[in-house]
Amino acid sequence: MIQFRQKALAKLQAPSELDAPVKLAQPHSVVALVVAALLVAAGTVWACTGSLSRSTDAPGILTHAAGSFTLQSPVSGQITGVFVEQGATFPVHTPMFTVQVGSRQEVIRSITGGRATAVLGKVGQVITQGAQLAVIERSEGAADPLVAVLYVTQDKAGLIHKDDHVDLSVQSAPAPEFGVLRGTVQSIEAFPASTQQISDFLGDTELGRRFSAHGQPVKVVVRLSTGRTTSGFQWSTRQGPPYQIDSRTLVTAAFHLAPLKPIKWVVS
Repeated sequence: MIQFRQKALAKLQAPSELDAPVKLAQPHSVVALVVAALLVAAGTVWACTGSLSRSTDAPGILTHAAGSFTLQSPVSGQITGVFVEQGATFPVHTPMFTVQVGSRQEVIRSITGGRATAVLGKVGQVITQGAQLAVIERSEGAADPLVAVLYVTQDKAGLIHKDDHVDLSVQSAPAPEFGVLRGTVQSIEAFPASTQQISDFLGDTELGRRFSAHGQPVKVVVRLSTGRTTSGFQWSTRQGPPYQIDSRTLVTAAFHLAPLKPIKWVVS
């Protein structure tokens, strides 16, 4: 207790320090403050004038614009003839199957020209009305170009616009070796597609379930860029794969979206 009293008395007897100069900051503190101010100013300029690249992904498939359908039997009976092979192309009204119905033979013809991507009916098979006989990809011939049909989740579809650039990783042409396929957005559907609508368009219920696994997606059609390569398309590498790319090939798309100013990203 005595020790504290002596310190207090000594402080009272000390001369006043009111006239002593005050040091607001050390020199190195001033330098740090200036640097911080410059960084803030530079960041503000970049936020207002710079841009951030953006992209979003979506699954899809290479096909023709008219899609595919499942050829169903209009009658019940036994298949006696199969006149189409998988991969074959044919014009409209081509005989596809014959079915024995009682004492008469019924000829089942294609309702459109195209290509048989799957032949399900076999000779000797007993079928009922509505049985699935083949999956046919609608096509107007060799001049009908391939497109990429992609299914984008609804929360991302609004970010995509017509003529946006798209890179497509093709399942049959590994990107690390052959690069990615180039394309641009051709059209965007106004409304989302149901699982049944996807299945009907692609002629495949499994793909319908796969592409709608995260809710009803929006259909986006991508026009493929042509090039002087073996496949006939433009790739991120000089030549791309040394073979043709077939329809019904699965792809994963990366959409290159319009750049975003950093200030908008911060504000949002």
